[in-house]
Amino acid sequence: MTEVERLAQFAVNAPYEELSETTIEQLKIRILDALGCAIGAMGSEPARIIRRHLAEFGANGECTLIGGGRANPQQAAFHNGATVRYLDFNDSYLAKGETCYPSDNLAPVLAAAEYAGASGRDLLTALAVAYQVQCRLSDVTPVRAAGFDHTVQGAYAVAAAVSRLLQLDATRAAHAIAISGTALNALRVTRTGKLSHWKGLAYPYMAGCSTAIVFLARLGITGPLEVIEGEKGLMDAITGLFEIDWSREDLDRVKHTNLKKYNAEIHSQTAIEGVLELKQRYRFEPASVEQIDLETFDVAYHIIGGGEEGDKTSDIATKEQADHSLPYILAVALLDGTVMPEQYRDERIRRSDVQQLLHRVRISPNASYSERFPNEMPCRITIHLRDGRKLAKEMRDYPGFLTHPMSWEMAFAKFERLAEPYTKAAERQAIAETVFNLESTSASDLGRLLGGVTAPGEAGRVTRA
Repeated sequence: MTEVERLAQFAVNAPYEELSETTIEQLKIRILDALGCAIGAMGSEPARIIRRHLAEFGANGECTLIGGGRANPQQAAFHNGATVRYLDFNDSYLAKGETCYPSDNLAPVLAAAEYAGASGRDLLTALAVAYQVQCRLSDVTPVRAAGFDHTVQGAYAVAAAVSRLLQLDATRAAHAIAISGTALNALRVTRTGKLSHWKGLAYPYMAGCSTAIVFLARLGITGPLEVIEGEKGLMDAITGLFEIDWSREDLDRVKHTNLKKYNAEIHSQTAIEGVLELKQRYRFEPASVEQIDLETFDVAYHIIGGGEEGDKTSDIATKEQADHSLPYILAVALLDGTVMPEQYRDERIRRSDVQQLLHRVRISPNASYSERFPNEMPCRITIHLRDGRKLAKEMRDYPGFLTHPMSWEMAFAKFERLAEPYTKAAERQAIAETVFNLESTSASDLGRLLGGVTAPGEAGRVTRA
């Protein structure tokens, strides 16, 4: 058997009974978290553009669009995935050389589950498969240093999960995964330099394409089964040799993912927490700050701190640039006392107070902190005040990190905050209850509730109850 055939065997045969109570609980928390992100992003410019794009070509089908309307599985995976991802507020998985956002897989899983008339148990199992495949590949096949995006591993995860939900046998699932893994290798330029809308759309687009590929394989289209170990395959072209024994894999990787407390890139979370704790303890005014020094681990420095992926202080003018600029994130946290979607409105980003303060943030990598990552997210913040005082704090984690996992109650509070502008209280409660009892309901039940939410621009904002 080839590597992709072994992966397919794992994907189609993993049983729901293998999910522990803790795993099921953590999957539900991440579903609720992702749906809060999705509903909170319905008014975003990319979401509005995608809805216009789908309408132009007469979108309709068996799958629900979050915010109303229906589409085919490929379109639903793309649209719903774009809403889950846009805020950059959903979960993350931290491997030594790779970071991914596994709840990006919820949109294709939900679309395929709804199309197939799958149960909530089927949905949970397929989502667990997607988490396991993407996270384990991220452990052993980092692609960022080679110039590729984390969507590379996601192409295997989406195809594996959708194949399971469409009940492909292992042979056709292997072909689906092989085609997806061959065709959908994106460049890391997506997340470097001056960031664009594509930062939030790269994974959803890949997920939609991968979903369509599974339907082709279901009809008999074949793919290169040596996609992983073959000549010019994944190992040869991008990652080098690696090994995963899929016959020994479980479905527990979701328990190793992190949820975000603040609406900012994952590697910034401890630094934000530390800055806010210093502000609360010493109660200084932001105008009294001379300089902010941050020592952090190398991944944070390179991705959002001005390292190898580009300057993070010049011309910060858009949401995509701001949420991947550690200087902006720390400056706005200090000024506003939080980092939430409101901190990325155009008028907030361009205001002189934050634009001036972000240039007083200095970021440097710390080798000892880098060694402790990803088991910790260590950093040290030193705030220099104009009166000569130096306020310092070292951080290692934050509420939502592995060591302080988010509870259902915390996740529900976050869901409420994000979804409240576009929903009534009864709608939010119904969605949360359906997720909480997902093993006793169906994907279609959840879809109907999500389709009942009103997308801005369709019929205006909902009158809150």
